Amino acid sequence: MTGLTLVQLTDTHLRVAGEQVLDNVDTHASLVRVLERLRTGGRNIDAFILSGDLTDTGAPEAYQRLRAAVEPVAAELGAQVLYVMGNHDERGAFATELLGQDPDQVDTAVPLDQVIEVDGLRVIGLDSTTPGLHDGRLEVEQLAWLSAQLERPAPRGTLLVLHHPPLPSAIPAAEFLKLRDADQLAEVLAGTDVRMILCGHNHMTAASVLSGIPVWVGPAMAYRIDAMGPLGRQQGFVGSGFTRLDVLGETVIATAVEAAPSTQLYDKSETEVQERLSALAAEAG
Repeated sequence: MTGLTLVQLTDTHLRVAGEQVLDNVDTHASLVRVLERLRTGGRNIDAFILSGDLTDTGAPEAYQRLRAAVEPVAAELGAQVLYVMGNHDERGAFATELLGQDPDQVDTAVPLDQVIEVDGLRVIGLDSTTPGLHDGRLEVEQLAWLSAQLERPAPRGTLLVLHHPPLPSAIPAAEFLKLRDADQLAEVLAGTDVRMILCGHNHMTAASVLSGIPVWVGPAMAYRIDAMGPLGRQQGFVGSGFTRLDVLGETVIATAVEAAPSTQLYDKSETEVQERLSALAAEAG
């Protein structure tokens, strides 16, 4: 099978038209800029994974703006889209505006778990939110559902997506807001075909393992928190990024991609770079 490329966009924090996040960040403009970059980049993209805090306040209009930005680009690229809940999201509006559910049939007490298949790669999205809380939890019923899904291995394995990282942290805010009882999730995942766990939430790029499975906390689209800020302080900065995910044989690679405008230092063809590297290798050999 040929390789797959997926893009994780997390913590987009869209607001209604005319509003900015922290009175300084136009998150809609940031999203549109990244999507245009992906649309015109000439690269194959098989799926977009949006891993929570898709809106900042759960407003229906914000979800409408998100969908209007993402889905035409996905359709043009032939990419599937998976939307996953975050603590800033609101289940009723999320289910209605993004998942197309009948508003009269939505039960906001029931988590919005989903599964899609991307050319043999199974991608499972778990709703790790509890209405009104900012930390993460998975209900017993969710873990049972996940276990049932994982009984059948997928041809390319499984990516698991949830907003809250199932990891401890030395950073107080991240520790307070993590997924609780991560050991219960680890028990379900042990011995399964889950190849990577994708998260967001922290606004800090990070990596670790759970039950031997790599955990990737993707860079936030909205803004960044300084992971090495002064002792006793939490500082947020303008900044934006997303994740490129490549599935190559038995390997899944997560690569953080800078999305904030920056000064370009060079622009060379890949062939030129490869030829130069080959020449240097030949000289050294």
